[in-house]
Amino acid sequence: MRTSGLPALRKLAHFCGCAVSYRDSRGQLQVARPEALLAVLAALGLPIERPDQATALLRAHQAAKWRRRCEPVTVAWDGEPATLRLRLPASPARSRFTARLELEDGSSRELWGDLRDVPITEQVEVDGQRYTVRTLPLPRGLPWGYHRLALEFADGESASTTVIAAPRRAWMPRGTSTRWWGTFLPLYALSSERGWGAGHLGDLAELLQWTNAAGGHFTGTLPLLAAFLDEPYEISPYRPVSRLFWNEFYLDVTALPEFQRSAAAQALVASPEFQAELHRGRDERLVDYRTGMRLRRQVLELLARECWEMPSHRRDQLETWRAAHPEAERYARFRATVERQQAGWQAWPDTLRTSDLREADPAATRYHLYVQWAMEMQLAQVMRERGQYGSGLYLDLPLGVHPQGFDTWRFQQLFLYEISIGAPPDPFFEDGQVWGFPPLHPERQREDGYTYLRACLRHHLRHARMLRVDHVMGLHRLYLVPAGSSGRDGVYLRYPADELYAVLTLESQRWRCIVVGEDLGTVPSIVRRAMARHGLLRMYVLPFELRSSGEWVSPPSNALACLGTHDLPPFAALWQSLSPQVRERLLARLRHEGLLSASKGDDETAAALRGFLALLAASPAFALVINLEDLWLETEPQNRPGTGPEQPNWRRKARYALEDVTSSAGVRALLAQVNQLRRWKVAR
Repeated sequence: MRTSGLPALRKLAHFCGCAVSYRDSRGQLQVARPEALLAVLAALGLPIERPDQATALLRAHQAAKWRRRCEPVTVAWDGEPATLRLRLPASPARSRFTARLELEDGSSRELWGDLRDVPITEQVEVDGQRYTVRTLPLPRGLPWGYHRLALEFADGESASTTVIAAPRRAWMPRGTSTRWWGTFLPLYALSSERGWGAGHLGDLAELLQWTNAAGGHFTGTLPLLAAFLDEPYEISPYRPVSRLFWNEFYLDVTALPEFQRSAAAQALVASPEFQAELHRGRDERLVDYRTGMRLRRQVLELLARECWEMPSHRRDQLETWRAAHPEAERYARFRATVERQQAGWQAWPDTLRTSDLREADPAATRYHLYVQWAMEMQLAQVMRERGQYGSGLYLDLPLGVHPQGFDTWRFQQLFLYEISIGAPPDPFFEDGQVWGFPPLHPERQREDGYTYLRACLRHHLRHARMLRVDHVMGLHRLYLVPAGSSGRDGVYLRYPADELYAVLTLESQRWRCIVVGEDLGTVPSIVRRAMARHGLLRMYVLPFELRSSGEWVSPPSNALACLGTHDLPPFAALWQSLSPQVRERLLARLRHEGLLSASKGDDETAAALRGFLALLAASPAFALVINLEDLWLETEPQNRPGTGPEQPNWRRKARYALEDVTSSAGVRALLAQVNQLRRWKVAR
């Protein structure tokens, strides 16, 4: 590409939020390629194909920015004084203005004034036009919420902004000195005697009750969001069809009241053919999602028909829920259309891609409404059955969605296309990573008042006591890779972090849910400072903190600590991958710290597990999550990043069934040690 116009291209990219360079994991400066900058700018909606077009576009965008009287979002923290930056002509013809502040609760306040009384804080000249910035103070003590401020100026111009009045910090429990701990297992991996080849919400409720009985505070699992399990087919929990709806694969089918009333459903499940497939699914070591979903669908369709067609209190509840959740109707019609077309929405005829899909198959639509309502009811039941500590589920909010899924169809204007979120090269992935899902448009989110993000958070927070936000660095910036490029050719795009934290802390406080930010990898210090300022827990993952010298970095108090993650080999495999010399130095340090208590019959790996569990349990980290598979020294991972269908990612069942786990004396003994140390450390 010719170099003429490159300086202007870089200025335009910077103006639009793109980083023209960044420091990689080795601290070396990487400069964005012009082709990548052009692709990202085009995805953002700029009509640009060549660098020599950048100068005119930059001038036009700068002028458009200054013609816009105010930003679309304003944050007011903790009832403190906040100001609205008004961009105005230097010499307005008329100076009077009026404002109407509409609060979230429906009430409103009328304001008025004279621009001459509003102080000037900046003066600029853009494209021959002089502008001033005046800072208009907003009312003090605004209640938490999303408010709307509309301004009318005497010259006939108008402007508006969404005012997010938010607490500065996310919710944390008060009045207790206890440090939390809990268990973790992917729900699909949680097999049981009455399961259908994978775990279900009944199993999750039982695991949560058992964990609480052992003294724990939460049970975590991977995302439980809607997935394509037919055509298209995608089982990764991190590429869901939607972040607004659940995966009915996890319903406890036989616990549904409709199953108790449906003779047809009971007869189907009791039939020799159905039972043979169920037993085959239970016996397999890997989850067969296609077969499992086909079996569930046969029964759930009968239950949906039973609920919709027979007058009952349950049908009344379903109708009430349907009326209160109009988005669920759209989702149901979308899924019915996908099933009829056997393809994602970007492969549909143009007439369907932009329609409201009111011609979708009614039976399939009712099915999807029923199963979403049933998931909501069973998740609510899981939370009602939580234990004595008032704790509950630790859920996971993924960063992205499937490019052919509901969210990208429903909110087409909010997503960027022909571009994917990814990660730059690092020592583990020398070519970088391309994750295959589209990013959100930073400016269009703001103009929409973050309604989509708010809905995604509420979908999870109403059922969670803790929420893990995947790739929390995405609140600040995302690495975007143009379609067809490798992970080496990405560009960082900035996001309005202050506004995103305001939405997150406000929803966290409203739902009384702790927020954990997944901050692994090469994370700028500004991100962790912001997390601390806003009360998000960071993640402490032991393998990343061990040193070959036999030392380790201790967990901080504002962390969720763990022995590993679903993207790492389990503890036993990681331990065995270390050299004998490093293992001996680490064991020596554990002995010195009084953390290595030999247990009869322990081999070295089991001893190390007990020692490092004790280390994390006795640490000041606020929360400790224990992958149950580590307790029996599992060596196979749940996911191998950078691999595809050739590996059993997201399919491997736990070695032991739920009944074996909860009755294991060895597992109970390890958790009893953790429980004692979590409480003893604080009392000490």
